Amino acid sequence: MPQPDENRLPPPAPAVRGVLEAAVYARDLDAAEGFYGGTLGLERIQRIGARHVFFRAGAQVVLVFNPDETVKPPGNPRLPVPPHGAEGPGHLCLSASAEEIEQWRTRLEAAGVAIEADFNWPNGARSIYFRDPAGNSLEIAEPWLWDPQD
Repeated sequence: MPQPDENRLPPPAPAVRGVLEAAVYARDLDAAEGFYGGTLGLERIQRIGARHVFFRAGAQVVLVFNPDETVKPPGNPRLPVPPHGAEGPGHLCLSASAEEIEQWRTRLEAAGVAIEADFNWPNGARSIYFRDPAGNSLEIAEPWLWDPQD
């Protein structure tokens, strides 16, 4: 196997336009669908049995995979997605304005969802944290959370 030339740089990286989709993992897709589609009100795009359920979140997509199913090779040769998966809770952050975050807090508490943290970051952006039924850590934060500080 040829060894890489340490003195040779790869071509420049093209621009990344953003995150198109993000995944969390849940074994109970019925509970996940009820939470993401019901409690969070996200539009369901697709569900394939016990393998996955996908939701629209603004211009992005939230993928909820069953880790027991996604480690298996794909059954459809036209969609050769490699096996993948994760074990244990993950993290997903959704974006909302300060006013919307307050509305989310009220909605989540009314649905019996415990708010684990509610605070302002050093730059003043607010975040709230809570869990989905699979134990994934979810956050709703103001969209400027990661803006550069002066």
